[in-house]
Amino acid sequence: MKADQKLSKLDKNCWSWPVDPQCYDQTHQLSLIESSVLESYLSESNTSRQAVSIHNNSDLIRLRQPIHAALDVTGAESRSRRPVVRFLLRAMYQRHATFWAWRSTDWITLLHNDSEALRSPYILPGDCRQHLIAIAYLLCKFVAIDELGPLSRASLANKVFRCDLLECALQKVLTILIQWGYSESRMSRSMTKAIYEVLLLNRSPYLEDLTYEVLQEIYSRKILKEFQDNVWLLSRALASLGLIEKSLVIPSNKPTRYGDESATFGIPEVWVSWCQRWHDTSTLAPRTRETIHYNLLKAGQWIAWEKPEAANPESWTRETAALYVAAVDRMTVGQWKNSRNLVANRVGKPLTPRTKDHHLSSIRTFFRDCYNWGWFPRRFDPLRSLATPRSIRALIGPNPRVIADDIWAKLLWAGLNLTLDDLPKAGYKPGRTHPEERTPWYPVEMVQALSIIWLFSGLRSDEIWRLRLGCVRWHREDVSDDSPQTSAHQNAVCFLDIPINKTGRAFTKPVDRVIGDAIEAWELVRPKQPSACDPKTGEIVQFLFTYRGRRVGRDYLNRTIIPMLCRKAGVPERDARGPLTSHRARSTIASQLFNAKEAMSLFELQEWLGHRSAVSTQHYVKITPTKLAKAYADADYFKRNVRAIEVLLDQDAIKSGSVMNGEPWKFYDLGHGYCSYDFFDQCPHRMACAKCSFYIPKESSKSQLLESKINLQKMLQVISLSEDEQAAVEEGINAIENLRAKLADVPTPEGPTPRHLEKSINSQNLETISQIEIQPLLTHAQA
Repeated sequence: MKADQKLSKLDKNCWSWPVDPQCYDQTHQLSLIESSVLESYLSESNTSRQAVSIHNNSDLIRLRQPIHAALDVTGAESRSRRPVVRFLLRAMYQRHATFWAWRSTDWITLLHNDSEALRSPYILPGDCRQHLIAIAYLLCKFVAIDELGPLSRASLANKVFRCDLLECALQKVLTILIQWGYSESRMSRSMTKAIYEVLLLNRSPYLEDLTYEVLQEIYSRKILKEFQDNVWLLSRALASLGLIEKSLVIPSNKPTRYGDESATFGIPEVWVSWCQRWHDTSTLAPRTRETIHYNLLKAGQWIAWEKPEAANPESWTRETAALYVAAVDRMTVGQWKNSRNLVANRVGKPLTPRTKDHHLSSIRTFFRDCYNWGWFPRRFDPLRSLATPRSIRALIGPNPRVIADDIWAKLLWAGLNLTLDDLPKAGYKPGRTHPEERTPWYPVEMVQALSIIWLFSGLRSDEIWRLRLGCVRWHREDVSDDSPQTSAHQNAVCFLDIPINKTGRAFTKPVDRVIGDAIEAWELVRPKQPSACDPKTGEIVQFLFTYRGRRVGRDYLNRTIIPMLCRKAGVPERDARGPLTSHRARSTIASQLFNAKEAMSLFELQEWLGHRSAVSTQHYVKITPTKLAKAYADADYFKRNVRAIEVLLDQDAIKSGSVMNGEPWKFYDLGHGYCSYDFFDQCPHRMACAKCSFYIPKESSKSQLLESKINLQKMLQVISLSEDEQAAVEEGINAIENLRAKLADVPTPEGPTPRHLEKSINSQNLETISQIEIQPLLTHAQA
């Protein structure tokens, strides 16, 4: 490139404007002699025109000399010179002025493709029209080339400029554009025409003479979309070559919501001015600023209809804030005025809870910033007075729009089996290309990589759009990360570098190997592209998905990739939860990872998704009914809260009728003994028996007699357990001791508490011990 620039500078020193108009007499009026000679030559009564040689007449040398000088530059042959000179002399005679006096409109009338002057009385042979336009261009600074109708720009440029200089400029631009991925046939056809026209309009064959301002002017005054696109491409190539400071910025034809005149119609000017001032001062992201500004204008519509005295935000009080909160709570779709296109079946219906929250959040942000910036005195607390009501917040919660497993499986198959025939084809123009010759706009490797990343990475669309070249890294202990061999990646872990996102810094996360393979396949065939500025960080970087010098459109996933995968998979583009969008894949992947057999925890998933808090992750995770059922079964809720205990029924006591006399007949097996209390399931000491009079120890003779009965019936009875009893069953001795301590003062079915029973037992034991110790003494005394 430096060599080309050096050559261009040398050529520039050798080239200058080929014809200097200042060397000729530029008097506008024809002299009497010139008029007389032209009249005699052009008069219809003169039958001997050959007698007067107009080309040799010395009286017309002032008019002929600059014309011949210009024709010398264009290389006109003798057969073309005479008709051109004769045509111009006739036109000067008819206008009673030399061509020096002609304006641009005169040249257009004379040289237009449909001009009558070109057909009558003589038909100009060959390329005489091209020579006439070159004369106007060289001598009279005529540049309205695009208003002359069909015209070969290449032929005209070769006539007025040096061919070698034009070829040098053309090759500089075409080489870099073809290197970016543009087809050579398209560049040699339409781009060449645009380059020649731009050089003609700039009146120089050098690219170095083009400036940003010149290109901007040419772009703005052209109507043809194809030519504008080519001028924009030319500016990008010149910026890449370092010949201009920056490329042209294509103005967006999409109107912004707050820029729509209908959005501000009827709103008090003072409210509009304050909202515009906030929009121009806020440092929030552009899309966030636009949304808040639009919501503020909606509040302005409420002011215009319901509260005109609150047009100035300085006059807002807590009462005004309360009225606005109530108005938002009752607001319906399409109420007041709305500049957006409304869905007909939604008009008149209540706003969704999230929309209400967004409206209130916008007005809170506005007043908070105005107060913090000191624009007017604080009259109320916006965070409290304009807070979203609890009734609205209660309706807002995580609701991930997960794609059904069967549909998602088909989309995965479609993405893994994508071929060239599945790609959408670029448009064609009738008469120029055959429909069957259409080719995809992007290479198949690039579309495959985009599809695989969307299906497997769980990234936001903005993160995919801003992925950088070389974002894939392979990690394996026995192989270097920089190893280029594919075999070295067989058992390696693929890591993907994610750029800075809306909630946090750049990070790296593990992904499936299929993502790394697809990205590397695209990088192998990716043409060399110019660096671009990251709109979020301001860095000059190489973006991964760049082709033909520009990045993939922001809506390419939703408008092209997803519909293409749906067609191949044979699934609809929308389901019960709405259309299939790029962000729904993020919720689907997160939910599947959370519900997997070896599931990721919520905090692991938070790191993988790149969230700042786990609260955000909850909005992407939905537990499947299958996993919920398994978790419920594993928890064993029923068995944990109930226990089965063995019950012995003494049928002999029942048949003999001794039950009526108060004899026990039902015995509950406690393991260490039996409880004969009939309402055992209601006894508070059932898990920590206080051993009241209903208790029968197993080592007692009564217990042995009970077990020896033949007509003894055994059965199981289910009883419910309290939390302390559950702990006693599950945790053992310590829990039982704690349960005993809690029940120490709880009466037993017999009446006394365990503490009283323990004291009575202890006192009886002491009496027994005393009797045992005193009895030998009494015996000895008696002896």
